[in-house]
Amino acid sequence: MRVDKMLVIARREYVTRVKSKGFWVATVLLPLFILAMTLLPALVMSRSKTTHRVVVVDATGEVAGPLTRKLEERKASGEGDISFQVETEPPAADADAQRAALDRQVLAGDIDAWLWVTPDGLDHGKVEYHSQNISNLATQSVLEDGLTGVVRRNKLIAAGVDPDRIEKLDQSVGLNTVRVTEKGGREEGGTTGLVFAYLLFFLLYIVLLIYGQQVMQGVLEEKTSRVVELVISSASPFELMLGKLLGVSAAGFTQLAVWLGTVAVVTLPAVAASIAWLPAGFHMPVLPVSLVIHFFVLFFLGFFLFASFYAAIGASFNTAQEAQQLSTFAVMFLIVPFIFLMPVMNDPDSTLAVVLSIIPVFTPLVMMLRLAVKSPPWWQIALAYSLTAAFTLFMVWTAARIYRVGILMYGKKPTVQEILRWTRYS
Repeated sequence: MRVDKMLVIARREYVTRVKSKGFWVATVLLPLFILAMTLLPALVMSRSKTTHRVVVVDATGEVAGPLTRKLEERKASGEGDISFQVETEPPAADADAQRAALDRQVLAGDIDAWLWVTPDGLDHGKVEYHSQNISNLATQSVLEDGLTGVVRRNKLIAAGVDPDRIEKLDQSVGLNTVRVTEKGGREEGGTTGLVFAYLLFFLLYIVLLIYGQQVMQGVLEEKTSRVVELVISSASPFELMLGKLLGVSAAGFTQLAVWLGTVAVVTLPAVAASIAWLPAGFHMPVLPVSLVIHFFVLFFLGFFLFASFYAAIGASFNTAQEAQQLSTFAVMFLIVPFIFLMPVMNDPDSTLAVVLSIIPVFTPLVMMLRLAVKSPPWWQIALAYSLTAAFTLFMVWTAARIYRVGILMYGKKPTVQEILRWTRYS
């Protein structure tokens, strides 16, 4: 194998992709999408704070006052984006006329809704609610929670029970999670590790899927344009394919670095602001350097493993439509780890997690997940890496043998048996 020719091909693949408009459009669009997903919800929520004007007709005389105070306390605390302006009315002698008058106020836009509270309705757990918009589930949920709290408190008082004591006795108990490491224990939130593991898992999945498809498309384009017939006269198929994989992976690393840098810049202010609100003694989760190294090693192995498979598919078929049918098998190997996402995160040392993490086609995703949640024993990491590296070399070798035959074949769509037979040609 001539390394100089392979590097020339890799450089050509890298420069061609980095200089293309599509590369930079994708590189810029994803950070913009991240910014939009981060900033737009906060902007929309800040501008969507509304005040609902509600009239409460309380036939019990025990609900309207406490409910009004409860909603005012909620508004004063800044909880949520829905506030209420509550007016109370006593029930009139002519209930039907009062209901009709309230409905007219709703239609005229003078009020948004009205509630009718009766002793019989409370006995059945129901309060009548009238509004033009009955799909405002968030608003109704706030009112229901407020009514439930007020009614429960009134019933406890009527039964001679102190509601404050009941609330204290019914207080839930949470877990103060501490991550145990060789350097000692660190207090961390359990959901933080879960989110971090999922983000690493998902990012690796997306990158492998995107760049595997790019390799297949690149091979198909060269085959249909007949450019490869000129290139292959000065380099072997193995050198050509390996150079292509190196070039595309380098472009992938460039794009990934831009994306990760954007994520770091966008999330840094939020992280810095959240640190000020952390309880005493709480520590932010630490990102070990070893985990970053594992991520890039697994990305490299996973990319070459799946990209060699996609390259073989691209060399075997004549159109993207034909190749897409077989490429779904590679996608299945990426989807299977998603099925076992929660079991592996919940118990990363289970037999299922260990077995999946040492199967080469699952190692890049499952082992990354295990490493993010809890570091496995060193021998499992070494075994998984060795098996994946060996299988990747086998896949590159197999793909090169398919590549050297299939890249020059046109016309008839080959069968799977014919593709396998190409690997045995000397």
